[in-house]
Amino acid sequence: MNDQKLAIEGGKPVSAQPVPFMSLGLSRDDIAAATAVLESGMLRSAKKCEELEQRFAAISDARQAFTCANGTCALQLAYGATLERGDEVIVPAWTFIATASMLVAGGCKPVFCDVDPETYQIDVADVARRITPKTKAIACTHLYGIPVDIDAVEGLAKKHGLRVIYDAAQAHLATYKGKGLGAFGDAVTYSFYATKNLGTGEGGLVSTNDKDMARKIGLLRSHGESGKYLHESIGFNYRMNDIAGAIGCSKLDRLGAETDKRRASAARYNKILSRIDGIEPPGVTEGADPAWHLYTVRLSHEDFDCTRDEFCAALIAEGVPNAVHYPRPLTRQPAFAEFVTDYPPVAEDLATRVFCLPMHHSLTDEHFEIVERALTKVADQYRSVTPVVSVRRGAAQPAS
Repeated sequence: MNDQKLAIEGGKPVSAQPVPFMSLGLSRDDIAAATAVLESGMLRSAKKCEELEQRFAAISDARQAFTCANGTCALQLAYGATLERGDEVIVPAWTFIATASMLVAGGCKPVFCDVDPETYQIDVADVARRITPKTKAIACTHLYGIPVDIDAVEGLAKKHGLRVIYDAAQAHLATYKGKGLGAFGDAVTYSFYATKNLGTGEGGLVSTNDKDMARKIGLLRSHGESGKYLHESIGFNYRMNDIAGAIGCSKLDRLGAETDKRRASAARYNKILSRIDGIEPPGVTEGADPAWHLYTVRLSHEDFDCTRDEFCAALIAEGVPNAVHYPRPLTRQPAFAEFVTDYPPVAEDLATRVFCLPMHHSLTDEHFEIVERALTKVADQYRSVTPVVSVRRGAAQPAS
């Protein structure tokens, strides 16, 4: 039938109006909150940043939180308060670059490990294999808003006397066994970048439950100041401003409801994918309730006569935007070449298979209908007639 011809090949698209990939607009309340700060003249980090710190710590089950300029700075503060130059830190090969690059920036050595093929989260068994006497910490990302197996991570860390830093840049309000992510680890970092579940444009936050660490983070964040013009250590200017703080407080008022909508959207996607062979939904760590920053699926190479990128391009033409997070693992980034000893096979495989569908709190019934029709149409047109032998992409290779 003509309407089944792919739009990328000249057919009629499922929808002439693309489904929104994200929902980033500011509400009138957000704008009013920012305007109030502008009118006050107090633009620096002040009462609104303090309010955001207190409220975010409370909802994430952390004792203390510090706002900062962005999520990358949050990582730098967390690492700076827990690690020393030369320390080895195990970090997943499958995550955003900042999780590892801020270790290198602090003089530490990243040791890359693999991830779970279903949940995309750090593979604790592979972490255990890579621990040496030089290992000082594990840096974990709650990637896409899905919490890692915290019990397994912290059990391993306790056994070997290691620090644990969690990168929760994509996991606002995610929980593990009923507790907020701030209840765990030595420090937890967040990003408030514009596209995040709670976005202030730029901004970040780091939380901790340790008083000594909290003091170190506070000193690092603001020039090592323990008093006015009294600098007891070297630090940075990583403060957030009150305009961003005010927007964050305003958005925090509805973050819970918006997270519930994301969870409902993920459940709906799961049902859609149960009807389409060859596109696998993301797995969820037992005991975790994700925040669903991104809904990242896996394409089965054996089911289709196309690459992931060809499949994604066809979806876009049908009216369903998508994105690849990420097109390569960190072990394939030139910036880390000197630290790479092998290529973790699951991370290699995911780089050729995963893509993200639209995920936000404003998705409608019509949007889901368009996505399902487009996925079904593209899958049917690209489905392999003759099954091929399953071959895992990206088998491990020694580094040169």
